[in-house]
Amino acid sequence: MAYEKINSKVVKVQLGAPVVARKGAMLAYKGEVTFVPHGMPGGMGGMAGMAGMAGHGGGGFGGMAGQLLQRAAGEHVSMMEAVGQGEVWYGFRGQHVTVLELTGQQLQVEADRLLVHDSGLQSSTVQVGQGGVRGAISGMASGQGLFTTQLSGHGSVAVVSHGGTFAIEVDPSRHVAVDPQSYIAALGQLSVTVGAKVGWRDAVGRGSGEAIQLQVTGHGTVYVQASEQKP
Repeated sequence: MAYEKINSKVVKVQLGAPVVARKGAMLAYKGEVTFVPHGMPGGMGGMAGMAGMAGHGGGGFGGMAGQLLQRAAGEHVSMMEAVGQGEVWYGFRGQHVTVLELTGQQLQVEADRLLVHDSGLQSSTVQVGQGGVRGAISGMASGQGLFTTQLSGHGSVAVVSHGGTFAIEVDPSRHVAVDPQSYIAALGQLSVTVGAKVGWRDAVGRGSGEAIQLQVTGHGTVYVQASEQKP
């Protein structure tokens, strides 16, 4: 593995092919390494569609679409690409690091949880689940947002969390519910939707997992952090 955990909060990457890391996450490096800004991942079709909603919606609906656009924009975190030969040490704000290996699977991960990943992985921004207006409002209330970053292919990914992560296996026989504040990533053929345990009017303004939950269904593994604290 090209990614070696030095301790619970630092990972060392042996460069061969370039890697893409969160801006400000490079702690040290050795060798001939160059760092260049990396373009925002993902297609903009979904955001363009939301822009259309904002442009044609009436007062309140247009305002809500505007908030959704902000949520979508928030899915993009400035990234830097490391190119060259050498070793780079990565960490971010003393948060715990978890390294995941993708062997052809699909990983859905919050952009603000991404620390570093192989540049060869395919990256896009996708909408979290469905649910129409109710789902949209629930997404805003949860703080989870409606968009997430999707990586796929073969390669390594390191994510950050508060207190480390634990893995929960998901199979088609029973879904897993996760507090939006604690959700880190979903690996495999999984669908993540935003659900409310209360009426949507009551859900607005409540970020706790007791009111708003992420429903994870399908087959794979969901990673949850040992805290409700966001980065």
